[in-house]
Amino acid sequence: MIDLRSDTVTKPTAAMRRAMADAEVGDDVLDGDPTVLALQERVAAMLGKERALFFPTGTMANATGLWVHGKHGTEAYAHDDSHIVNWEIAGLAGLRGLQPRLVRGAPVMTLETLRAAVRPASKHAPTASVVCFENTHNGAGGMVTPLADLRAMAAFARTTLRLPIHMDGARLWNASAATGTPLADFAACADTVMVSFSKGLGAPVGAALAGSAGHMEDAFVARKRFGGGMRQSGILAAAALYGLDHHLGRLVDDHANAARLAAVVADGVADVQVVPPDTNIVMVDLPARLDAATVVAKAKDQGVLLSAWHAKRVRLVCHLDVSRDQVEQAARVLVAALA
Repeated sequence: MIDLRSDTVTKPTAAMRRAMADAEVGDDVLDGDPTVLALQERVAAMLGKERALFFPTGTMANATGLWVHGKHGTEAYAHDDSHIVNWEIAGLAGLRGLQPRLVRGAPVMTLETLRAAVRPASKHAPTASVVCFENTHNGAGGMVTPLADLRAMAAFARTTLRLPIHMDGARLWNASAATGTPLADFAACADTVMVSFSKGLGAPVGAALAGSAGHMEDAFVARKRFGGGMRQSGILAAAALYGLDHHLGRLVDDHANAARLAAVVADGVADVQVVPPDTNIVMVDLPARLDAATVVAKAKDQGVLLSAWHAKRVRLVCHLDVSRDQVEQAARVLVAALA
């Protein structure tokens, strides 16, 4: 099967497995695992932050960032199609007592849509305590929010709203690879930033949250409360370090494969709408005659796995376990399924 459901489906390479097996380890909860500490220091430096913490999942790291900044009984500004709103089983509310203040009106958050979402001051309306960015934006097809736009929104959040910012940067690696923008420049637009190792970098597990030393002290407490304190987790951190060393530079290959896939599908079927990919995700919007479940089933019968994003949209994600030849084959299968 050619699995294009997500870039989370990658298997650790043989070399990554060797790095995991050879990792120096310790008890990370008691006095620090040396490989975890090395990973945290490296990620903090890459993102231009004082400190970073290793997490088992990006969802937990996002929840911790919101725990650090958010206040119970307030709102979090978040895009209406963001991962934090739609795919983290109401962690905003369940873990931190936040409700989302949905930012609508564009595929990704913009300064104009953020401004439009601000409530007029009223003793009857909830206040907000945090702003959430997402880059790249999963629901928008891996769309990149450019640095200039992020800086404008960050300035508005910090100076006008006087609120802290958390960035869901699960695929921030892809945003940097696609634009040439340094990771630290993107990360400077938020007070805390989450990055994932289990997507484009091919690690089996893991994410990191980066921010100031004070924020990471608070994050350590939240991570413990959420059950994220791991012991000899250097075995997992070694995979993340290997991904940074060997897989970060090849993300542009995934972007090129996604562009090729999108072009073949767009040229091959006249009445579908293909969202031009910025990075490694391809969204295909279906005409009235088709539904996503049927397309997914037809493609699976021909050896290609894809995701039904919703009833009228399918998603395909390119990653290190899919070659250009497999992308070409998957594109032909999808064209046939759509036709």
